[in-house]
Amino acid sequence: MNAHNLNQNSQILPVTLALLAIGAAAPSGEPSLKDAYKDHFYVGVAINRTIATGNAVRADNVNRRLEQVAKDISLVKAQFNQISPENDLKWALIHPREGADGYDFGPADAYVNFGVSNNMYLVGHTLVWHGQTPRWVFQGTNMPPEDTTNQASPGTTNTATTNRLSSGRFGGDFGRGFSGPRASREELLQRMRDHIHTVVGRYKGKIKAWDVVNEAVADGGTNILRNSPWLQIIGPDFIAKAFEYAHEADPDALLRYNDYSLENPTKRRKLITLIKSLQEQHVPVMAIGSQTHVSVSSPSFEQEDEALAELETLGLPIHITELDVNSATGGQRNTGADVAGNAATTQGGLVDDANRKLADAYERLFKAFLKHDKSVKVVTFWGVNDGVSWRANGRPLLFDRDDQPKPAFDAVIRIASDAPPK
Repeated sequence: MNAHNLNQNSQILPVTLALLAIGAAAPSGEPSLKDAYKDHFYVGVAINRTIATGNAVRADNVNRRLEQVAKDISLVKAQFNQISPENDLKWALIHPREGADGYDFGPADAYVNFGVSNNMYLVGHTLVWHGQTPRWVFQGTNMPPEDTTNQASPGTTNTATTNRLSSGRFGGDFGRGFSGPRASREELLQRMRDHIHTVVGRYKGKIKAWDVVNEAVADGGTNILRNSPWLQIIGPDFIAKAFEYAHEADPDALLRYNDYSLENPTKRRKLITLIKSLQEQHVPVMAIGSQTHVSVSSPSFEQEDEALAELETLGLPIHITELDVNSATGGQRNTGADVAGNAATTQGGLVDDANRKLADAYERLFKAFLKHDKSVKVVTFWGVNDGVSWRANGRPLLFDRDDQPKPAFDAVIRIASDAPPK
């Protein structure tokens, strides 16, 4: 998922004892998602820097008062047993400057410490992605050739041949691109390896699962892979190399491939083709992450059931990694992960009877997750409440901006109670 604008210069203050006391208190009498689904899968949440640090720091496009942060922390502790970092483990935040001294570990350390101290299952998000990667990563001394051929054959995922580079702009660095000299294949592979070994190695044994490669599958056309700078410079084996390096850094970590719009049959077929090719090469892909940014109008139970059934053919655990359900009138057909696009399409107010439709949508989804709970091992909401969501105008989560449960929360709890005992 693309990022919010971040104030990286914000000072992170120490957590006060008073805040810790407030944050530790769980809402009285509230049923718990983590308890309701304890026999089925982890129920997790993406947390922002304010929650990880316990401060009202301006980050992740979130502006919460200290008392709101305390309530957010309390809700996370009460409801969830797994966490993901919304932004602070992405390359641009943890490794903004080139070299071994270019890391900023403070916010990521706070995230890990929060999870470990609360006995949560920690996920690392994300190591290799075309978004939120500083431009220095791709810069070098090699000029792009004139030939604009930029894709290997569909399904090819591991080859020593470097694709021709397009002379267009690179993505990354919060969406700003650049033209000009770029790194060689060898330089970029070395930067990737150093980054992965440093970050994964630092949290070895604490972060249990990593989104190793994020959103590498193309949305449209016939090509399997997105025409990213990783693909252009390294070639299609950049995915295999990323998993290889992550496995070297922590042989016990669960390594995920993560993508969006897997509810779309065409994109799902591309994903399955990619993963099967990687499996044939014995690349250590250990789980599939399905972001599941969906809407109140789709998918239906049958569509989600079909998507999960087809993903199960890969024989890997399935993690629902970034779950939210858009209730705005706009964007009802959008399952993408572009921040600007989602901001534009979640304008114009909510659909009629939004709370009921949101509850119905979550009911469909969790019925499908439970049907496939032999494969679905993690379900992670992308944000603790509507007030901190990247799709805030779409009111996409189970709790409102004041951390109060919505009818959708009741529906999700009810689905768990209706499930047959295991």
